Amino acid sequence: MQVKLYHGRLRVSTKILLLEDDALFGESLVDLLEVEGYEVRHCINGQDALDTIYRMKFDLYLLDINVPLINGLSLLEDLRGADDTTPAIFLTSHKDKKTLLQGFSSGGDDYLTKPFDNDELLLRLMALLKRTKRDEPVKLGELSHDKIHKSIYYKGELLELTNKEYTLLVLLMKHVNTPVTKEIIFEELWNFNEGGSDGAIRVYINRLKQLLPELSIENIRGVGYKLVC
Repeated sequence: MQVKLYHGRLRVSTKILLLEDDALFGESLVDLLEVEGYEVRHCINGQDALDTIYRMKFDLYLLDINVPLINGLSLLEDLRGADDTTPAIFLTSHKDKKTLLQGFSSGGDDYLTKPFDNDELLLRLMALLKRTKRDEPVKLGELSHDKIHKSIYYKGELLELTNKEYTLLVLLMKHVNTPVTKEIIFEELWNFNEGGSDGAIRVYINRLKQLLPELSIENIRGVGYKLVC
């Protein structure tokens, strides 16, 4: 994504690849999306789209199915096979259930049948981008938090954490460079009927320090702990 001026304000530009072989229809979609502030690259065949994707990173794909050289279904299936998880919406004149199932089985996230309402396209597009952004891993230096699978990676390696170690590290990451009080830690790690203690917190902190030797977890005397990054 790039930062750009839009209506006099700074905003993040979302990049969309549009695969549509109908030139006039494609141009109308480009105009629609660019008015909304999106940055669009229009391709008229699957090979052009594939080459463009290898050169640039996109935030979302809008793919027609029946296009020359490489059809939209095959294109997305190949991309998913190469671990490309970019969200994708199919735009097609097909109405049969078989094609619909093929679209989802090839890795599509949504599906719109032509002709469609432009406002519906924009709403679906925004909803998919919002959901993708919410679900994507949170990165903090060498730390990466996969919220969906409740996993934390350090330098690409999965950390073997207990539930409380995981909860504590997520809490420290959320408040990076800011002290997290012991009271907050107690509330997050233990229910009201569990017996937490300062000593137990120290044990978990020391365990995290062993797992993350290159990171600094500071003891703020009389307050709590702070992850410095």
